[in-house]
Amino acid sequence: MHYISTRGDATPRKFCEILLEGLAPDGGLYLPVQYPQVDNTTLTRWRKVYHEQGYAELAFEILSLYIDDIPADDLRALCRKTYTAQVFGTGEIVPLRHVENGVYLEALSNGPTLAFKDMAMQLLGNLFEYELARRGEELNILGATSGDTGSAAEYAMRGKKGVRVFMTSPAGRMSPFQQAQMFSLQDANIINIAVEGVFDDCQDIVKAVSNDLDFKRKYKIGTVNSINWARLLAQVVYYFAGYIQATETNDQKVSFTVPSGNFGNVCAGHVARMMGLPVAQLVVATNENDVLDEFFRTGVYRVRGSADTHETSSPSMDISKASNFERFVFDLVGRDGARTKDLFSTQLSATGSFDLSADPAFKDAAARYGFASGKSTHADRLATIRDTADRHGMVIDTHTADGLKVALEHLQIGTPMIVLETALPIKFAATIVEALGREPERPAQFEGIEALPKRVLNLPADVTLVKALIEKTCS
Repeated sequence: MHYISTRGDATPRKFCEILLEGLAPDGGLYLPVQYPQVDNTTLTRWRKVYHEQGYAELAFEILSLYIDDIPADDLRALCRKTYTAQVFGTGEIVPLRHVENGVYLEALSNGPTLAFKDMAMQLLGNLFEYELARRGEELNILGATSGDTGSAAEYAMRGKKGVRVFMTSPAGRMSPFQQAQMFSLQDANIINIAVEGVFDDCQDIVKAVSNDLDFKRKYKIGTVNSINWARLLAQVVYYFAGYIQATETNDQKVSFTVPSGNFGNVCAGHVARMMGLPVAQLVVATNENDVLDEFFRTGVYRVRGSADTHETSSPSMDISKASNFERFVFDLVGRDGARTKDLFSTQLSATGSFDLSADPAFKDAAARYGFASGKSTHADRLATIRDTADRHGMVIDTHTADGLKVALEHLQIGTPMIVLETALPIKFAATIVEALGREPERPAQFEGIEALPKRVLNLPADVTLVKALIEKTCS
């Protein structure tokens, strides 16, 4: 399996090359030359694998279609090391919970940081350590987080040999619990940077450093954001696991609703669907930062500046530049790298938007790719949290509430709808208290976390200052 850039660089690269690289040299994102196709026979076999051998073996089956430069026995061992009941709290790893009328929640937040990001990040940490040891090299990870990526990355990388993490986050924009998870870590290889701005400013810094090829190579800069293909690939697995749990035969379709900000999680669903997973709809659920909902309704992709990016009660989705969206648009425009580069490099830089509303590819997008979308507000979140607790005895977090609200608007009779859980509610306790009048359950290991000493640097949104910090730390 080889990988190419969404912006036209067709130089074939293997998985372990792009694992440590992040963005392609031309500024694009990596995708496989073609998506492996899964037929009915394979799906039937994977059902048996999942039910009899578990999630780790299913992960190996799917990942091995994309990774042929790690020996099969080693890849299987990495999957088994990652997806354990000890790490994820249950042998099922991603159990489904039925809500009502064919609507399910897929539990993705049982990992170390109580968010779905653990599903991929735990594997990524093990892949990094394996490949760096094989090469005898080190890696400096530069990341950006709106809340959950940072803690998931840091908990996955803490203590890993040959890995140092520089994690940027928007100052004051995360929940107190999210901040405490990250900033309370005292590991020497973890460096937290609170940036004066919004998530998009952090993401711009990461992309600017990644696009400085000389700096990137000198300081061996890698990424853990979902611009890293390996992370997105790991997320593909739980779409297949959810489908297998919700259906008994392969002639039935399911739909997925995904709370979305950076488009990485739902892009993994797009990949699964392109592989042949029987998906009826991929429903993108946004909060008040509705850039993606606007695109799927109108064909116009219009990013917002920092001043127009709303601070909401589902903060991990407070994003107005969905970096993974480029992967889908690359497929949408017929894998035309030159056109994708023009849209995301030229047009976005010049005007902050592009318009595909008149493009035949967009007009046929819903039928070809199954995408739909919707929006949820703070009032919607409160109402959904209350309703779900009152009628079903389930307490859900704010982002999952966005997903459930939008999912209920897109139900199709006879088609199961799976809502991907984003995090456990304790991470957003203030809004849960507002909705229910009580604190959500707190896992014992996180008692008093907000009071722990914090280790964080505060910096303006200036890429030169972040580069200087990396240089000083690595000298």
